[in-house]
Amino acid sequence: MAVGAQTATRPLELPQPRGSAGLWSTAWYSLRRDRLTMAAGAVVLLIILLSVGAPLLAEYVFRTTFDKQDLLHTYGAPTLDPPAYLLGSDEVGRSQVVRLFYGGQVSLFVGFVAAFIQLTIGVLLGLMAGYFRGRVDDLITWFITTLNSIPTIFLLIIISALFAPGPITLTIIIGTIFWTGITNFVRGQTFALREREFVTAARTVGATSWRIMLRHILPNVLPLIFVLTAIDVGTIILAESALSYLGLGIVPPTPSWGNMLTNAASYFNRAPWLVASPGAMIFLTVLCLYLVGDGLRDALDPRLKSR
Repeated sequence: MAVGAQTATRPLELPQPRGSAGLWSTAWYSLRRDRLTMAAGAVVLLIILLSVGAPLLAEYVFRTTFDKQDLLHTYGAPTLDPPAYLLGSDEVGRSQVVRLFYGGQVSLFVGFVAAFIQLTIGVLLGLMAGYFRGRVDDLITWFITTLNSIPTIFLLIIISALFAPGPITLTIIIGTIFWTGITNFVRGQTFALREREFVTAARTVGATSWRIMLRHILPNVLPLIFVLTAIDVGTIILAESALSYLGLGIVPPTPSWGNMLTNAASYFNRAPWLVASPGAMIFLTVLCLYLVGDGLRDALDPRLKSR
């Protein structure tokens, strides 16, 4: 009876409730279930690895360099003998596959670094315009409206014609022009967030304006900014390719996908395979970046969640 009494009076051990999942863990759970986004991300990662490892691949796999010429193998068709001509050779006998990987270094560098520059400028100006409002907002909005009134590609052509930019200069130029979209987005989100209770509470306890913007408003805007950035990287790669195709971007002999496409277009009738590889890399990279951005939007935007 004593044992039974002790058993009867023993309190039940109820399972502890699990804490709600955070934004990033929920987003990662959604992304893992999105096979298309994961496949696109894997392709982008593979392209980045091949481009970063271009020197190692050129030395140990293809046994050549991106600028080594072989006039006995001009306009060579794709072949595995030797492996350096896997995608053929150009008009002076240079390995197309090695130049393609080295060109990926330049194109991806321009895309990602320019996106970082535009992200920094766009977020900072968007926070200032949305939080301070008044004259600060009017000045930034006027500048954005003026810049957007000029066709972007024409503005890039004018700047490129004046300065004949290299990879770093072109990256800075593109990064300082493409920030207006992110600024408008951050500005609109800041307008809504600055009146929320947690911002009012931070202002009540004496937090400075910059602390409120960077510690309270920015974390709520940042997830969706990453979505825009992923899409903008593809846009920047297309812009660099367009400028290089027009002869106003990266200047040969430095390879980029854009100037490789320009060079190959001149010999399309003689060696059409030289057009296919840089065109395919531009298409595949931009498409996969757009798919990743779309998948991130579905995972991070609470308005698109069904639950």
